[in-house]
Amino acid sequence: MTLNSLRKLICRVALVAIAAFSVSALSAQQGYEKQNEIFRIGVEARFDYLNQAVAGNHSTAGSGFNVRYFNLRMEGQITPKFSYSWRQRFNRANSISEFAQNTDWFTLTYKPIENISISAGKQVLMIGGWEYDRAPIELYFCSEFWNNVNCYQIGASVAYTTNEGNDTILFQACQSPYDTVSKDVDYYAYNLYWSGSHGCYTALYSLNFMQYAPGKYDTYVALGNQFKFGDATLQLDLMNRGPKAKALLFDNFSIMGEFSYLIADRVNVFAKATYDKIGDSAIAASGLIPGTELTRVGGGVEYYPLGGRGNRDIRLHAAYAYNFGANTNVAGTALPKGSFFTAGLTWKIDVMEGITKLLKK
Repeated sequence: MTLNSLRKLICRVALVAIAAFSVSALSAQQGYEKQNEIFRIGVEARFDYLNQAVAGNHSTAGSGFNVRYFNLRMEGQITPKFSYSWRQRFNRANSISEFAQNTDWFTLTYKPIENISISAGKQVLMIGGWEYDRAPIELYFCSEFWNNVNCYQIGASVAYTTNEGNDTILFQACQSPYDTVSKDVDYYAYNLYWSGSHGCYTALYSLNFMQYAPGKYDTYVALGNQFKFGDATLQLDLMNRGPKAKALLFDNFSIMGEFSYLIADRVNVFAKATYDKIGDSAIAASGLIPGTELTRVGGGVEYYPLGGRGNRDIRLHAAYAYNFGANTNVAGTALPKGSFFTAGLTWKIDVMEGITKLLKK
């Protein structure tokens, strides 16, 4: 079976499943409705001091104080079955067009029953893996794949969650991250995604078909694994990519791993490593250029001043990473023999909660 025929089979199975779930909605339980909460508004920001160097030579262009993230988050429940979610970045927007581009997501979700969610709008491209899954504001250095993927796209998805809530299967159809290659043809992506949590283990797996030319698809197999034992967490991701089945056998792939340990509910220490190997099967539109074989290693510490009460709204951090190997993308984010140091502050505010407390005084 070719990858193209496999993609068509998965799409057909997913569509049949959607139809079956929709029919079952007519007779399913209706007791899950929550009290309407139309506006939940949050503001989050991260400020960093960066010090970057290449082969020991200080880089003034990539160093200094920086507002890395300044985000507005808004979500709420319009009716018992309709909800929405919106996240907007402000630190990069300089015009109306850039404002739209810096909308990470703006999604409307309909739940005909508790187990089924149908969403449409600008969404996160559903790719497996823990590095990819985490919010950018929570990350300090990442793989070369992470830094090049165009991860917010317009599309629609349907998800089924088991009664226990431990497993979710999702099918998504959306714009391809390679859609910018041609201005005259629309390219699409078809993504099958599974998240499952069982005891100390949680998986984020996906099978993705990303169109890059008429009738041609780049395939991802992403396997994200998390093991949690008390205050210790290990995340290990493996992603293979390629337009042909044989290319998925370690010609073009990435490995990301991070171990973290929370001390006394206030201090989190972590060590992280990523490895990107870009083979001849890499699609040029991905920003990953054949010949790249790059490793990043580093670690850091996070301090939560309010952590004694389980609060993560204020965070101080310091992290360091070093790169070695080769990156044939001259515009790549991680350069060979490059070092990266960051120290900074993150804060998050629940605006509606703050207003409510102020009015009660």
